[in-house]
Amino acid sequence: MDEELTAALEPVLRDLRATCAVPPVVREEHDDAIGDLVMLYEPDGSGAGLVPRFGGSAAERTADFADQAQDWAVEALCAELRPAVWPECPEHPDSHPLAAGVVRGVAVWSCPRTRRVAAPVGGLGGPVTS
Repeated sequence: MDEELTAALEPVLRDLRATCAVPPVVREEHDDAIGDLVMLYEPDGSGAGLVPRFGGSAAERTADFADQAQDWAVEALCAELRPAVWPECPEHPDSHPLAAGVVRGVAVWSCPRTRRVAAPVGGLGGPVTS
C-alpha cells in the first residue's frame, strides 16, 4: 500500500487497537479485482477489507477508512456476543456509536446527535477535544 494510504489508515488502526474489545488481526493483501487493501480479521478467521474508495484529502481518506473499520468492528463485536457499538459515544453511553467525518480539514469522531467532536481519528482513548 502506498505511503499516503498507509498514513490515512494508521490513525484508524490505532483507534481500533486502543478501544475495540475485539483486537483485529491486520494484514496487507492484494486482490486482482480491487487492488491493494488491508484486511481486518476476527478471531474466528472471518474478515473484511478496507479499500481506498475515493481520492479526496488525507482527512477524507482517513474518515472513509474509519467508517469502513467501524463496520468491521460492529460485526466483530456482535460475533463475540459483545455490545455492537464502536466507538461508543462518550456523551450517550450504551446508546450509539460515534460517526466518522471531517471537520475543518481534520478526520474526527463526532456524536451523530449533537455533532460535537469527541476525538480526532487516531485519538480515541486520549483526552477529549471540543
